[in-house]
Amino acid sequence: MRDPYVVLGVPKSASEAEIKKAFRKAAKQHHPDANKDDPKAQDRFAEINTAYEILGDADKRRKFDAGEIDAEGKPKFSGFEGFDFGGGGGAQRGGFRSAGGGFGGQRGTEDILNDIFGDAFAGFASGARKTGGGRRRAAGPEAEFGAFAGGPGAGAAAKGADTMVTARVRLEDLVGSGKVRVTLPSGKTLDVKIPLGFEPGQQMRLKGQGGEGAPPGDAIVILVHEPHPLFRPDGYNLRLDLPVSLDEAVLGAKVRVPTLEGAVDMTLPAGTTGARPFRLKGKGLPDKAGGRGDLYVTPRVVLPDGADGGLEQLMKRWREVKPYSPRGPEFGG
Repeated sequence: MRDPYVVLGVPKSASEAEIKKAFRKAAKQHHPDANKDDPKAQDRFAEINTAYEILGDADKRRKFDAGEIDAEGKPKFSGFEGFDFGGGGGAQRGGFRSAGGGFGGQRGTEDILNDIFGDAFAGFASGARKTGGGRRRAAGPEAEFGAFAGGPGAGAAAKGADTMVTARVRLEDLVGSGKVRVTLPSGKTLDVKIPLGFEPGQQMRLKGQGGEGAPPGDAIVILVHEPHPLFRPDGYNLRLDLPVSLDEAVLGAKVRVPTLEGAVDMTLPAGTTGARPFRLKGKGLPDKAGGRGDLYVTPRVVLPDGADGGLEQLMKRWREVKPYSPRGPEFGG
């Protein structure tokens, strides 16, 4: 995992808003659905989300900057003093020493121990620090790690891998059931409560729903909006293009407007041009404060299908009597 600041392309001095903006841009650019022909898109998207999981959380960001956690959000391990693994020789200061190849190899000792002992190793490390400076010797790791020599943790497998899945949130469910259906890699489906005021790209962690292991890993769920045939999310607001007839625009009318909770009546004033949207207050998406955004409705004049001789004659006469241009000089007219 690379430095999260590098992944998001922001300096360490970046503000919370700058980090959020960079994350949104990167997530949109590298989302697997937008890069279906790129087999590496999923990995890049996962890396982007992991980076934001750290930098988007004030406490995790502080710990990362202080060197307390790594780029994956895992606590950094500096080793224990006064411990000796192996059948001879003195204690190795500042970390563990390899004992007859049992804990050696190219990978770091901490990684190997964590692979073998999982969370129990973290518990042992915490207990070891509390024991003070007393030196402990043993014939091998089994004696040193008493809990793993036939104890409750004996033979425990490594912790399962975390998995990442994308869940599409229906706009109707945001104001209805408040739940999203998540399909896990195993094929299992869960109906999960949507966080209040969620934003596309937000993550949810489902404990124990990831890869198999002891304990199992977690499922990291990336929430995105399910595309809607009518509404376009704009933050917590929604936008809708409303088809209107020529006579409704010219003469004014009462029209039915769809919302996520059913259609409502809206009055179009005479001479509606569609130059500005009409606002239906509180008909948008739920926000973090428990309120709702608004629905902005933009009228779009739609002419009837096929030729209409009467309308054509009317427009020719109109052009002769009332010529006008809806385009200003910025359009070259």
